[in-house]
Amino acid sequence: MLAVDHASRSSSRSTVPVLVAIAIGAVALGTAALGVTARPLRAQGAPGGQSAAGAVSTPGAPGAPGARTPAGNNAADVAFMQGMIHHHAQALQMVAMIPSRTTRQDMRYLAQRIAISQRDEIALMSRWLAAHHEEVPRVDTVYDASGAGASTAARSGGETGGGGGGAMAGMPGMAGMAGGLMPGMLTAEQMAALARATGPEFERLLLQGMIGHHEGALTMVANLLHTSGAAQAPEVFQFAADVDADQRAEIKRMQGMLAATPDQTHH
Repeated sequence: MLAVDHASRSSSRSTVPVLVAIAIGAVALGTAALGVTARPLRAQGAPGGQSAAGAVSTPGAPGAPGARTPAGNNAADVAFMQGMIHHHAQALQMVAMIPSRTTRQDMRYLAQRIAISQRDEIALMSRWLAAHHEEVPRVDTVYDASGAGASTAARSGGETGGGGGGAMAGMPGMAGMAGGLMPGMLTAEQMAALARATGPEFERLLLQGMIGHHEGALTMVANLLHTSGAAQAPEVFQFAADVDADQRAEIKRMQGMLAATPDQTHH
């Protein structure tokens, strides 16, 4: 069975809504003072020539400017985008298993929702990184039982050579990327166990694993907001806030689905 440690992430989940509310106020006050309207990252990418847009300092927002990448962007912002691409890629690998392993319609709907949203977000984050002249990770979104898919889901490749590939190691909570895993990501053994399972056993493993995976995304958002000088660019903050809200809603939905799933360990 997959071992998902929910308790270790509870503190991050409880503090993020407060941080989001505080940061929204700071961004709103700062942009209002300049007569600037913050535009969410969902609606647009950064202009191609605006290499330092990720380093915009919002008036009134707390924190020092923070570390910069060689391209001049906030290192924590870049690390968050690169790391979340890897994180989303594994979620896509997981939900791609659903159609061949369960007939539950609610599980199939879950797969569709996650696949659509996270593919769109990977494309969005890739555009942001490319526009800011940072490295865009290359990832596989289909699980390979031989292990090749698992490794490439956690490997960076230089589609746009900006030199930002090492930024994740310097961000709190991101050091695990050097070993191939972001917070909440399943190990190779857990992915293999998921791939072997079918029916109710697969459903339970998938839901447990995906809940932990989503909680890991909440940890990544919390780490970003706790990093001095990070997420001060309105588009980066808006995207992080969107990720937080979406993942929380999906966790609640999956918890209800998990409660309705037979526990095979008692049979």
